[in-house]
Amino acid sequence: MSSTKICRIDVWVCRAPLARPVTTSFGAMKERPGLFLRLENSSGAYGFGEIWCNFPARGAEHRAGLVIDEFSQILFAMEDGVPPDLFSHLTKLTHIRTLQSAEWGPYAQAIAGLDIAALDLRARVAGQPVRNLLNDTAREKVPCYASGIHIRDAEKDIAECRAMGHRAFKVKVGFDLEDDCAALRELISSLAGDERLFCDANQAWDLEEALKFVEAMGEVAIGWLEEPMPADAPASDWKRLAEVSEIPLAAGENIASKAGFDQAINSGSIATIQPDIAKWGGFTGCMAVAQAAKRAGHTYCPHFLGGGIGLIASANLLAAAGGNGLLEFDANPNPLRDAFLEQNTFTADGVFQLCPEAGLGVMEFPEELNPFVVMHQTVTG
Repeated sequence: MSSTKICRIDVWVCRAPLARPVTTSFGAMKERPGLFLRLENSSGAYGFGEIWCNFPARGAEHRAGLVIDEFSQILFAMEDGVPPDLFSHLTKLTHIRTLQSAEWGPYAQAIAGLDIAALDLRARVAGQPVRNLLNDTAREKVPCYASGIHIRDAEKDIAECRAMGHRAFKVKVGFDLEDDCAALRELISSLAGDERLFCDANQAWDLEEALKFVEAMGEVAIGWLEEPMPADAPASDWKRLAEVSEIPLAAGENIASKAGFDQAINSGSIATIQPDIAKWGGFTGCMAVAQAAKRAGHTYCPHFLGGGIGLIASANLLAAAGGNGLLEFDANPNPLRDAFLEQNTFTADGVFQLCPEAGLGVMEFPEELNPFVVMHQTVTG
């Protein structure tokens, strides 16, 4: 047996209760789900990954099942361990399965999490952080912005985030157009000179409604308007909105293909490109997107609103990709994030400090998360 052959996969599904739901224009998260995995090869080397599972409410269990029942058998059959092109390899091998099931999202998300774990494993074997495996001149820390702030709670939540050290904030809009605009104007007027405000509509509007928003806000100093329309809105709608908007547009978390990102980047309509490392692409796909976005003159900002492994992975990718992008740091309480941040930490000067340890710096699944574990399964082969 090859010493690099994957011989064990651990999968954890976690759920943490929320005192206050995380509410968007399309629904609310009433608890924090998390789906984490660990790959181990025959020599004992291992790597951790995270799979996006925010929606639907029981999506984590379904995606865990895909790893346990489908992907484990594919990985165990690889006698020489995980190939460098694992992302494209798994995407190709499961293409017919995704067509058969019409479940492109769950399969892509599982592949993204496996790619994260594979890069973590490779970096540990190489004895260097993931970011240095991707770019030997990667940064040691990246700037952050506070995210996940509902417009109705923004005044209080921004004050709390400011006290933590944040100087950039993103609020959720897409509820009532008139109320959203009024609240945004008040928030902008309350910011200090070195602070920035972004807003996220979570695909709430069609073109007509999005045009009303950007016209109503005029030249108000908003850093970007994120997902004002559905990710699959016609390119002509995005072009029209970009032509009239004084606010730069941002999108990417719901684009799930290389072709989709190529179109978004080449169109010139979207100034800030935001792939989610645990939702599509993992390190492999998202690094390529980040590089393409930078070459085209756009800003790469990783989207992330999940657990700690995905956040650390997003930070490593941003550190490797470079540029002037910011790391998304969810302002809402999340023990599934915080338990992993012993080595990698948010600091009081508004940056995320990455640890010097090999891989992602996650040594084991945190014991403090055991009360939130609703499923843990080990598969061997």
